[in-house]
Amino acid sequence: MDPRTWLITGASSGLGHALAEHVLAQGDQAVLTASSTQATTELASRHPRTAMALPLDVTDPRQRENGVKKAEERFGGIDVLVNNAAIDFIGALEEQEESDYRRLFEVNFFGAVALTRLVLPGMRARGRGTVVNVSSMDGLASLPANGYYSASKFALEGFTEALWQEIEPLGLNAMIIQPGSFRTGIQHRTRSSGAPIDAYEATAGAFRAMMGTLTPEMFPGDPVRAAKVIYEAVTAGPLRHWVILGSDARRRISDKLSRYQAEFDAGAQLALSTDFPGSADHAVL
Repeated sequence: MDPRTWLITGASSGLGHALAEHVLAQGDQAVLTASSTQATTELASRHPRTAMALPLDVTDPRQRENGVKKAEERFGGIDVLVNNAAIDFIGALEEQEESDYRRLFEVNFFGAVALTRLVLPGMRARGRGTVVNVSSMDGLASLPANGYYSASKFALEGFTEALWQEIEPLGLNAMIIQPGSFRTGIQHRTRSSGAPIDAYEATAGAFRAMMGTLTPEMFPGDPVRAAKVIYEAVTAGPLRHWVILGSDARRRISDKLSRYQAEFDAGAQLALSTDFPGSADHAVL
């Protein structure tokens, strides 16, 4: 099979960088994008025939369009888009600044949506392609102080779930990656937003305080191992829609599903009681 071409956002560090290294080591081609290109340029220089480093702020429409255009011109098309770029601000929902949580959504959600829409015409024309959207365990199980980040990932998951239902009949694929805590240095890039409010000291305040005590050993996930799993999920069957990475992600998601199932079961009669009599057999969805 011909080598695949990957476009990876947020490829300058962490999971994105590890995935880029793994993709290139397998002989595939990669367009390495990030807002800062120092690390991606160094990696691309070691693979001059199969890699290209591009500056790409996912919130900049011109850079998004230019990145996709240059990738298609250099390699003939994009086979795998990995929307990995993300930022995080912490603080209670009432505490955080509007400018921060709007910026967070622009990067984590709207940037990924825009890039997906840009690559789909080429993928449809070639009849092949995969969109990989990197969510988080927080995309299914939210926490105090991290609500806006979780909301952006919840949105990305809803978008992706609709996406695969629309594109699979066309021969294309989409999947959600749900990592736990990985040793990517994210604790050094996560910033607090807004002034603390005393009423949230036991919840969001405790989360803020914890961020100052984190050490690498508290992050069980290995980006190198995760990169291998993501590559195999994309390139080797069976088709996956949700890919959970990490023991902490398994634990938190399992707990969320158990609590949801318990409330789902407890509320069965309540849910049914709100229908018009005899209407359930005629539901559209």
